[in-house]
Amino acid sequence: MSGNSTDDNGQRDRMISAGGSTVWAFQAKAAAAGKVWINFDITTGPDAENAPEWNVTLYDSTGELWSNYRSKRDVEVDSPGKHPKEFRLEVIAPKGARYGDEVIVDVTATSDGGTVSETFRASAKQSVMILKTQIDQEKSVVDSLLSKAGIGEKDIFAILSPGNLRGYVFVEGMNTERLREKTRDIRKARSFVDGETSLAEIDHYLTPLSTVVGIVEGDLVELINGPFKGERARVQHIDNNKEEITVELIEAMVPIPVTVKGDSVRIIEKDK
Repeated sequence: MSGNSTDDNGQRDRMISAGGSTVWAFQAKAAAAGKVWINFDITTGPDAENAPEWNVTLYDSTGELWSNYRSKRDVEVDSPGKHPKEFRLEVIAPKGARYGDEVIVDVTATSDGGTVSETFRASAKQSVMILKTQIDQEKSVVDSLLSKAGIGEKDIFAILSPGNLRGYVFVEGMNTERLREKTRDIRKARSFVDGETSLAEIDHYLTPLSTVVGIVEGDLVELINGPFKGERARVQHIDNNKEEITVELIEAMVPIPVTVKGDSVRIIEKDK
């Protein structure tokens, strides 16, 4: 038996969200045309006694061959012998999965050519969903959702409302159905965007922007705090590492360079 995956770059260990699924592709063949017996050994964890049930299903090109809801732990299939037979193993995480819950599927294929085994593992991870809100009511929605976070199941891990994103907030949690339930009666909340996003896709909202972003040498600025508050100045130099700019006060009798933090100025006019 040899394997390759239909997603996740062929990895045998996968992280999937509660209620989500993943699929592995693998092959099995007999030395000659005949039968292949495929056996499944499924374990769940880390707390096996209280772990929710995962759905494990085997398919070939004709459809479903076996699932773990059957009483038997093996299935007999025909093999063409000359060419390997293609299979797909699908695992669906339970909607009530907790972070770190996992299923391990040991697959053993036996034929007249011998016995080979393969192990597939899937673990439950959190979901990051995008919630639509009424524009300029993002904070109100976040406050309402936070007040529900500790009620019942602790489904909500984090809520993010970027200052430069209007009409949307990000919600991180495990059970997507319960996340939808908790937002159902929040007046300023609309609905969740279909599907999920990921931390990698919203990373730019998590990384603070440099205070000198958008400022270039020659810009006309106004100092908005400090001893020169209200004075106008021209940007002479920018230190990106320190997030500082050096400006020259326009109305000073003697041009004196002044170094200030990037958030201490407001751009009045861009250099042309």
